[in-house]
Amino acid sequence: MTIDEAQKQVDEWIKSYGVRYFDELTNMAILTEEVGEVARIMARRYGEQSAKKGEKLDLADELADVLWVLCCIANQTGVDLTEAFTRNIEKKTERDKERHKNNIKLYEHE
Repeated sequence: MTIDEAQKQVDEWIKSYGVRYFDELTNMAILTEEVGEVARIMARRYGEQSAKKGEKLDLADELADVLWVLCCIANQTGVDLTEAFTRNIEKKTERDKERHKNNIKLYEHE
């Protein structure tokens, strides 16, 4: 599935089952909540925090939730994520093409 297809699929789902998009500020709050869920899992799985008994640690599902809400926000604000992501990669490549290769800190953990 492409990013464009994901945006279209989310839009079709919202129109078929969701009645309408939540407003932009509500979706921003939901995105923040979902990113918090990812952070909780990361802290327990890869960090020093232990999981609570019976706690669900489904990173893939939480990352998909983040992507879902991100697509919602992009759709309702007219952002083409494919185009935006392509431009973003170009920006990072131009800006950082030598920066990370020259960062000695990145070689310390090899």
